[in-house]
Amino acid sequence: MKQVLTEDESKRFVIEYKGQRYTGYWSLCAVINRALDDGIPMTDPKFYCQVTENELAHIFRSDSPYSIPLLDKRLKVLHEAGQKLVQKYDGSFVNVLKKAEQSAQDLMKLVASEFQSYNDTATYQGNKVAFYKRAQILIADIWACFEGEGLGKFHDIDTITMFADYRIPQVLAYFEVLEYSEELMNKLKKNEVLVSGSQLEVELRGSSIQAVELLAKEMKRIARPGKTMNAVMIDHYIWDYRREHCNDLRHIPYHKIRCIYY
Repeated sequence: MKQVLTEDESKRFVIEYKGQRYTGYWSLCAVINRALDDGIPMTDPKFYCQVTENELAHIFRSDSPYSIPLLDKRLKVLHEAGQKLVQKYDGSFVNVLKKAEQSAQDLMKLVASEFQSYNDTATYQGNKVAFYKRAQILIADIWACFEGEGLGKFHDIDTITMFADYRIPQVLAYFEVLEYSEELMNKLKKNEVLVSGSQLEVELRGSSIQAVELLAKEMKRIARPGKTMNAVMIDHYIWDYRREHCNDLRHIPYHKIRCIYY
């Protein structure tokens, strides 16, 4: 793990691990590694399907004044996932992968249907729309970690979209790929917290997906023959760019939301 902190730590959940301090996604990685170092079987569904709130609070103890948000919901998600894996998949997510038979689409649908916290959908103008952000990033991370081989081999990985959350739209707006409406920009500048499933949030997430799909299409057109290029890779690049250039993007506010789907 590698990270350079440039934002006010006093307002963020921070984990200190082996001499470095981590926020955001990397703080979760640090939490899990710290727990494993302490002899806590954090990656075992048999443990986290019945972990108590007090135990989880200790595992997620912060090294800043800011505690981990949504601890009760994180507990519920861990219980749900752990119980399903123990009861139906012999305590191993590998068995979920095997059931999908190397299809990213089948795995996405399987995860979204089996684990309710991954069923990331909304209603927009009377129609059901699905984002499945966490299900898709799960698949993408497995693909990336295994370099597209073994358990990470998916014959349809290019069907996975970008992971619609709050950071990618910020970079897309910075590069003028997206243009925010006056209404949205005013809300963001006032630090208003958007409601999960609201029209503005759904439009922002949906527009981001479409923008990255168009970028992927163009990148495939200009890429060297045989070069892999898809929305997953573009999302990873944009996410890393945001972390490395966060000070340059300060004038573009990102949307704020509290939910389990990001």
